[in-house]
Amino acid sequence: MVVFSQPFVPGVKMKKFNIRKVLDGLTAASSSSSSSATAQPGSSRENDVIQETLQSDHFQLCKTVRHGFPYQPSSMAFDPVQKILAVGTQTGALRLFGCAGVECYCQHESGAAVIQLQFLINEGALVSALADDSIHLWNLRQKTPAILHSLKFSRERITYCHLPFQSKWLYVGTERGNIHIVNVESFTLSGYVIMWNKAIELSTKTHPGPVVHISDNPMDEGKLLIGYECGVVVLWDLKCKKADCRYNYDEAIHSIAWHHEGKQFVCSHSDGSLTTWNIRIPAKSVQIITPHGKQPKDGKKPEPCKPILKVEYKTTRAGDPFMVLSGGLSYDTVGRRACLTVMHGKSTTVLEMDYPIVDFLTLCETPYPNDFQEPYAVVILLEKDLVLIDLGQIGYPIFENPYPLTIHESPVTCCEYFVDCPAELIPALYSVGSRQKRQSYSKKEWPISGGNWGQGTQSYPEIIITGHADGSIKFWDASALMLQVLYKLKTAKVFERARGKEEKANTEIVEEDPFAIQTLSWCPESRMLCVAGVSAHVIVYRFSKQEVTTVVVQLLEVRMQCELNGGDSPDPGGEQTPTLPPPGGASSSPQDSEPPAQPSTGSGNNSSDGPKDNIPCLQVRSAPLKQSPGYQVELVIQLVWVSGEPPQPITSLAFNSSYGLVVFGNSNGLAVVDYLQKALLLHMGTSELYSPAEPYQRQPRSPRKVRQPSGATCDSNDGSNTTEDRCKSPTSGSTSPCNSDDERKQKFIEKVKLKSRRFSKTVANDFAKMSRKINSSSEQKTDLAKERSKQWRSVTCKKQICCASDGKAAGTATTQKGAVCRTASTPNLHARDNSFTRSRSSSVTSIDRESREAISSFHFCESYPRKNDVAVGPCVLVGTTQGTVLMVALSLPPGGDQRLQQPVGISPCGSMVTLKGGILTMALLDATGALLPPAYEPWYDPNASDEEKEKSRRRRPASPPSSQDGPDPQFAVLCSEKQAKVVAMPSQTRIYKHNITETSFVLRADVVQMGGAYCIACFCANGHIMTLSLPSLRPLLDVNYLPLTDMRIARTFCFSNLGQALYLTSPTEIQRITYSQETCDNRQEMLSELFTPVETPEAPNRGFFKGLFGGGAQSLDREDLFGETGAGKASRSLAQHIPGQGGMEGMKGAASGVVGDLARARIALDERGQKLGELEDRTAAMMASADSFSKHAHDMMLKYKDKKWYQL
Repeated sequence: MVVFSQPFVPGVKMKKFNIRKVLDGLTAASSSSSSSATAQPGSSRENDVIQETLQSDHFQLCKTVRHGFPYQPSSMAFDPVQKILAVGTQTGALRLFGCAGVECYCQHESGAAVIQLQFLINEGALVSALADDSIHLWNLRQKTPAILHSLKFSRERITYCHLPFQSKWLYVGTERGNIHIVNVESFTLSGYVIMWNKAIELSTKTHPGPVVHISDNPMDEGKLLIGYECGVVVLWDLKCKKADCRYNYDEAIHSIAWHHEGKQFVCSHSDGSLTTWNIRIPAKSVQIITPHGKQPKDGKKPEPCKPILKVEYKTTRAGDPFMVLSGGLSYDTVGRRACLTVMHGKSTTVLEMDYPIVDFLTLCETPYPNDFQEPYAVVILLEKDLVLIDLGQIGYPIFENPYPLTIHESPVTCCEYFVDCPAELIPALYSVGSRQKRQSYSKKEWPISGGNWGQGTQSYPEIIITGHADGSIKFWDASALMLQVLYKLKTAKVFERARGKEEKANTEIVEEDPFAIQTLSWCPESRMLCVAGVSAHVIVYRFSKQEVTTVVVQLLEVRMQCELNGGDSPDPGGEQTPTLPPPGGASSSPQDSEPPAQPSTGSGNNSSDGPKDNIPCLQVRSAPLKQSPGYQVELVIQLVWVSGEPPQPITSLAFNSSYGLVVFGNSNGLAVVDYLQKALLLHMGTSELYSPAEPYQRQPRSPRKVRQPSGATCDSNDGSNTTEDRCKSPTSGSTSPCNSDDERKQKFIEKVKLKSRRFSKTVANDFAKMSRKINSSSEQKTDLAKERSKQWRSVTCKKQICCASDGKAAGTATTQKGAVCRTASTPNLHARDNSFTRSRSSSVTSIDRESREAISSFHFCESYPRKNDVAVGPCVLVGTTQGTVLMVALSLPPGGDQRLQQPVGISPCGSMVTLKGGILTMALLDATGALLPPAYEPWYDPNASDEEKEKSRRRRPASPPSSQDGPDPQFAVLCSEKQAKVVAMPSQTRIYKHNITETSFVLRADVVQMGGAYCIACFCANGHIMTLSLPSLRPLLDVNYLPLTDMRIARTFCFSNLGQALYLTSPTEIQRITYSQETCDNRQEMLSELFTPVETPEAPNRGFFKGLFGGGAQSLDREDLFGETGAGKASRSLAQHIPGQGGMEGMKGAASGVVGDLARARIALDERGQKLGELEDRTAAMMASADSFSKHAHDMMLKYKDKKWYQL
């Protein structure tokens, strides 16, 4: 039996429920236990149900593409024919790069580090060797690469692999010094093994160490060069199965490189030396050089240097050969960065790198090792970058990298994703961003040019915005599964750089990253940008195509603090404390309340005992600021220190270009700023937003008792004991909040914070917040009850308005006095929180147990400010971390000059509804279920002429006029960390509710568009991604996608329209996902192709005399030598073969989308063709057997034809 209940609302007559909604609830089986639908009391349109078009069939979750630099790279390989680059990482990932826009990501299941990669050149396959002693064969001929075969070694550790060009036999060197040979077609071991004790001299008493190098002679495939770590090099004769020559050196070997003629090779050693050997003279090296060693005058051996980790020797037809090496610097260059050395003829060029070198490869014109190599570039894999050097130009300039590998240039602190933006945005951003590019790049095309773009059907513009720890903001073009940087904004230019100790002391709240971006708000239509930084500053930007020089940056300083007044504590400074406004009294703009005669600098200045007061964390630039085309500063807002206490981090931010307002909040309350008049309109504590008789004030809620009326919570006449008792949860008893569990939690949190420095403070604070939420969920109600015992004191603000370049005064400073509720409360010992917190999510609060009620989210709208209003007006919805949604009404003056002269009225209207957990997102729907977007002002260039401004500055209404044929023409959609509600406006009646999670909490929630309709998309801390229909809140998708193992994911996860989402999967990579079934179906079409049919270049001509006298390359029949016939079977216990899914079965899974049926049909035809071919082969074999039998029978008949029976 299903029981439908309706919450009791005093003074409202109960009405019978809507039978159609009951049926809708019964059909939604997954939501019947967690969501409830109630009819709108007093509604005359009960039977008019909004038709919802979104169904669960429209949703499916899958990864689409990964962007950015491979995190922790470990190896690299290049296909010179296909021109594809592969990079392996320490986490077992593979990243493949082709031309611009051609990228691919795949992952080894084991997660072991990739130690080496080898392409099957022009075959569409790749061999990877892992640290867990396994090798894998990847099929690159499909859009999603998959493993065809795997081989797991069980008794030996893999150290080096080598696959000769156009060979199917892979040489695998091991830590024991042995070499095994693998057939890459079948991935089976050959019985041919080169044992270390046969390779070295019998007189050698020590083990030669692991195999560090394997290569065949370019001119003789039957000779294999084996390098051991101890310094021994062996030239092995594969046919004779013995060592031809042995070359000994007393320093360890790191790498070996052949001359293309096969007569010489070069070894790099641990003492920074290079030795050149002639294969016919094993006794002594031909040459020993130390490229970076100091040559003594007496002819002695040069001073030892750092090891040369790798050397490559490449020849040219027309000039001197190139010798490229990494490492080898002298030990006296301690502070010098990693270098790559290019030796060409008599010149030696040392190229400094920004990061340590992981690996490098020299790109050559030919894939054949026995021809002149003709090197043209060097690709260098660094720890955090990928660099290509042009060897064909003087000075070796670098190529301009087309890949989005600079995401991590500074650590990402926040991320926003915008889908289906205005079409003119990307060209506008690109035009201003193209001027920022450096001009010293190579003039040649990017040499890694393989693959083809996907044939995607997505044509809508997509933009990703990333905020970084150095204060920079990057705009990325993310259209069509690609990523390209458009424009970079440096917010730190607005501020002075701290140099002295006194200046640096002001930034101790944020330590090394004072300019880090905390959160941002962007309006694509008006192109305005508002940024909040970790130093409690807000910057408003306008977009302009013209360069301008700002003489003085507009500055507004705001003084906000939390004052906890006990019964025996005097009011600081002796300031007169007014009482709360009477219930129902609408507070107008602060200019109307008590305009001061003179500008005030704040009442806390004279009485403050703290060392810092009215001091911002950062100093705004005093010199003229030259602003290039792009985003230009409109206004800087800074929170200042108050009585030695630093300003609290900004937890939420929003602005509206149509209203000209910026609103931001933290744990001290909220502030509203008019950026057109450069004036502070209002700032007040969170508790002051409630009216005295507020039904949703933060009273303790218990399921066992009826909630008591809370109209007298803010009254101080009842005594401290009564107030304290009233603020305790009925179920909490007298248990002290500071129990042993809390102490352990606090100690754990402190450990996390102590270990985290620089930007990792973000992760530490978020992790502490997560720990607090998960472990203290049972005590959440007690914390909420104690919150009401704290009262807020609205303090005076200090505003500094600087004259603009035209010399006009912007305005005068104002002083705002707020209300204070005197009540006995325990002082908050954790009031000061210096940790850097990510504030985009409303779940981010202070770490202490008795957390303040901070502002978590805002939403500008045009709605009904108060219950049962009949006309819509400009409003701001305010969400708090304790789950309350409050309404603030706005009164805007007319446009034009009056807007710049008359004040904006602000009136808090009290709370509207309450939810469990902090408020994450809010939105409005009209009577048809369509989203009502906030009003915006169309973009205009602020530096253009007045005539052009007037043409473009036309205020756009927030939305079409709502239908007034019913009492509730709007629906407010509210989502918190625990539940979602849909509230009818203006009656403020809850009509739908859904409990999203009980055991976890939501990290990110957004109202998004999908297929012409709207839904709520949620990401929970337990890894679940869910979508709920609107307005009925039916669950449409619930997938356990990604367990939250890293706070980076929680900090950067964001949803967008049309089923798109993304998050930062590593410090250097962005992972894009989709929750749209249509996008999943078309994913294969949108992905790029790695393999393209290319003819292999012709082999070098041997010449007449070389062919006549045998001077050319000698071939080897490896099949006879390594096959089972010639070498026998290998030991089964040595390695285990594991079949992969990259063949026909893998292609079956990959075939999907619009062309999926065709692809599946083609696969079926291929399978049918294969079966027919097999049948034909079997038929031919049977026919051959029959012919053979017939022949033998005929021979027998002829043999015994003329013999008598006694002669048989």
